[in-house]
Amino acid sequence: MASIAVYSVKGGVGKTTLSVNLAWCASAISRRKTLLWDLDASNGSGFLLGIDPRKKRSADSMFDEGADPEKLIQATAYGGLDLLPADESIRSLDRQLDKLGKKKRLAKLAEALGKNYDRIIFDCPPVLNELSAQVMRAADLVIVPLPPSPLSARAFEVVVEEVRGIGKGHPPILPVLSMLDLRRSLHKAAREANPTWPAIPLASAVEQCASLRQPVGAFAPRSPAARAIAQLWTAIERKLASK
Repeated sequence: MASIAVYSVKGGVGKTTLSVNLAWCASAISRRKTLLWDLDASNGSGFLLGIDPRKKRSADSMFDEGADPEKLIQATAYGGLDLLPADESIRSLDRQLDKLGKKKRLAKLAEALGKNYDRIIFDCPPVLNELSAQVMRAADLVIVPLPPSPLSARAFEVVVEEVRGIGKGHPPILPVLSMLDLRRSLHKAAREANPTWPAIPLASAVEQCASLRQPVGAFAPRSPAARAIAQLWTAIERKLASK
């Protein structure tokens, strides 16, 4: 099992859309049993997959001692792809983790879930707190979506500082240019400055994910956006294999 965190300290960068599409690639292209773990209280991943969280049990309950997170997992419409949904209870999880005093609680839960999954993808909240620190300790790779802008560059520096703060053995970081529009001079300059970074174009197909509530590869498999996301997933698998 390998775990991948899609993370940014800045909202509105396409983090959740990328998480959903990478999870779809993991299951549909690589044929790996995949769990998408939504840790953002907005439940954006669930929405994009057409799934609403069950109300019987809150998302933070799985972190309690003796809890069984598998009871919260929901199947999606896509074979090999399951969702561990979020809800508003995630907002108080930081205090709960701090009270537990266990720095690797999330990593241990992921390890247990990994018995049934080949890939776990974390859709992380755009915050710096104990939850994000626990995700960094659990992840084998951190994906950072970056729309071309000075603010995004600064946000990337913050993420790098946080990941490296874990100490030796921290996961590698893969920056991704998101919402790239080469007709814009700022975007073109960002691409020229980082020619080796994977890039996801600004495309209507990506925007349609929210209205259709489907991954791009499911409804527009031949689109430039679907090809770019698939290429990114290939790069991710290669990076995991080289560890």
